Amino acid sequence: MSQSSFTAAQSLAQFVAELSYSEIPAAVVERAKDCIIDTVAVASFGARFPWSRMLVEHAKQYGSGGACTILGVPGLRLHAPYAALANGALTHAYEQDSLRQPGAGVHPGATIVPAVLAACEETGADGKTAIAAFVAGCEVLFRIGAASHHTSEKLGFHAPGLTGPYGAAVAAGRVYGLTAEQLVNALGIAGSLSSGLLAFTKASQGAMVKRLHMGRACESGILAARLAQQGYTGPETILEGRFGFLEVYCREGEAALLTAGLGQDWEALRICMKRYACHVTAHNPVQALRELMTEHAFQGGDVEHIALEASEKIVSHHDIREPNDIMQAQYSVPFCIALALFRDPDDAASFDDSAVSDLAIRAACRNISVSAAKSSRTAWSSRIKVRLKDGREFARDGESFKGMPKDPLSRAELQRKFMLLTKSGDNDKASAELFEHLSLLETQSHFLR
Repeated sequence: MSQSSFTAAQSLAQFVAELSYSEIPAAVVERAKDCIIDTVAVASFGARFPWSRMLVEHAKQYGSGGACTILGVPGLRLHAPYAALANGALTHAYEQDSLRQPGAGVHPGATIVPAVLAACEETGADGKTAIAAFVAGCEVLFRIGAASHHTSEKLGFHAPGLTGPYGAAVAAGRVYGLTAEQLVNALGIAGSLSSGLLAFTKASQGAMVKRLHMGRACESGILAARLAQQGYTGPETILEGRFGFLEVYCREGEAALLTAGLGQDWEALRICMKRYACHVTAHNPVQALRELMTEHAFQGGDVEHIALEASEKIVSHHDIREPNDIMQAQYSVPFCIALALFRDPDDAASFDDSAVSDLAIRAACRNISVSAAKSSRTAWSSRIKVRLKDGREFARDGESFKGMPKDPLSRAELQRKFMLLTKSGDNDKASAELFEHLSLLETQSHFLR
């Protein structure tokens, strides 16, 4: 079969099967390591929450006895599918995991790293294998998300739950040594394992399920890769074909983007890492607000009204005024803005249950107007206008935030976040050693210490 007659899945699978670590540019390797480091930190922090403990207990009940680590849960070892399930959910447990910029409904940390970690620990693979598998997963996952034009969520799907199984499947498959033909089948199988609805955004409860979408994507990736390795088949037209992903789950799919620039334009360089423990759509206005607060020396109690102009998606999906729990609150842009008036958003601990019951934060949340911008450069762009009780008014446009590809977290800033999220008590030696290990992952014989 000629290259021109390949389906998108066949082209992507051949790229993944043939990609060698030595071919990956140094900048891509460093970005991959940053994302892996960030993921280990946010998953370790995410293990402390009740919704995470429920999933860990489920995974422990059915998956004990394997070789795979659960981040943030010392001493527990599970079989690969259950470890991937738990770690994926833990990574997304507190809205701190990575994504892509421009947004495409993909979460590389939460849907690729746990699958790679499980597969590497199951097989004893080394650090270079882990990095190459992660990069391969990103190149596939991000292109699928870009080809969807992020339209799945207009239909009510939670996009990372749909795209995640593909990235997890090829990344795990790369660790397991699948052939190009087997990787095609893994992608075909993964397509039937996509899941995740946004019903929780319009309900009075149920935001826990959002975390499960990432865990299931990772678990599905392990399942798809292992079944394909055994000869199980899936449709090679799963992405752009009749009743495939773009046709069924998207409104405006663009099949050409599935393979555009493959092997030349490295999608992993578009990884975006979060500074705050909330939905990415809140990051621009929160950062802009905090900058205004510092510049003009006002506090939350000084504010009379805030007006936010942002994308239509924020108006339709993220304008939640009366969140019932912290998980729904982290998805609400007005609530996150209100919280930033009274608490330090850089501290993940600020986003706790007490914030939901804080009367000042709730009152401020109700006093924020949200409207669709007449023109918006990106889905994450915003303009925030603050009116103080003394009559002063300030405004700021938010076009980018710390953590985006053009303004990334430095390795020192990443280390600070890592230490805050992973240290236990007053002893941070183990956290420092783990950070150093992951920073030199390409030289390590194993993924984790």
